[in-house]
This record gives sequence, structure tokens and C-alpha cells, in this order.
Amino acid sequence: MAIRNIIQLGDPTLRKRSFEITDFGEKTHQLLNDMKETLIKAEGAGLAAPQVGVLRRAFVVSVDGQYYECINPEIVKKSGKQTDNEGCLSVKGKYGLVERPMKVTVKAFDRYGKPFTVKAEGFLARAFCHENDHLDGIIYVDKALELKED
Repeated sequence: MAIRNIIQLGDPTLRKRSFEITDFGEKTHQLLNDMKETLIKAEGAGLAAPQVGVLRRAFVVSVDGQYYECINPEIVKKSGKQTDNEGCLSVKGKYGLVERPMKVTVKAFDRYGKPFTVKAEGFLARAFCHENDHLDGIIYVDKALELKED
């Protein structure tokens, strides 16, 4: 495993749509392992592959002691609303007020290509939405109702 460099706002990679993952082999496993290690070191809640310069549809989320690896995720259901502050490992020194769904249902694949579904609410739903946006080149600052400096 290795700590990867987290690219910052302004890098054009963050604005591109990521490609689906079709190979669930060692290269994908290494990416996920590296992303987990990078996320832990950065003390974040989530990290998407584009944030480490890889245009592939994968993210990792760690909330309340639960760890999720999502490959080719799709948010299939949303309900309710929540508005709260968000930050991002790719946008240092800022945070912003963002409206997100209160509940989401996400369909994805695990590292072995096995499909799964997860239902999330509250902060976990926010984290899934935030990371999923990264896969489409969207950054929370695009949706922020207001931005503030740390």
C-alpha cells in the first residue's frame, strides 16, 4: 500500500467524468488499498479516485467506524433534505453550506465485482453524495450556498 497525493482544486482532473471500472483485479485492489491508507492519513470521511489522479468510478467512505468501498456507484433513490457544512480533502482551507438528500440508496460493486446495495442517511448519505459527485467532475463548491475560510 502507498499514500497517494491528493490533488487540489484547480487541477483539471477533478473536473472530468470518471470511467467505469471493468477489471476487478489486482490493479483495482491496489487503488482501493492506497485510497484507504491515504484517507486514514488525511483524516477524512471519504476519498474518490479522481482526487488521487485516477479517472475511475470508485470511492471509499469511512463514517462512524464503518468502511465502504464503492465501485461504479449509482444513487438510485433519494429522499428528504439536509443542509450542513462540507469540506473536501481537495479544497483545503474552505468549507461551505451544501444541501443534500437526507436519505440515499446506493447500488455499487465491491472490489471483487459483486453487486451490493446500501441505504444511508444523515452524514453517511452526505458523504456518499459528495464522493459520487467527484466521479462526475462536480466539487461541493459548485453546490455550496455559501463558502467560508477555515
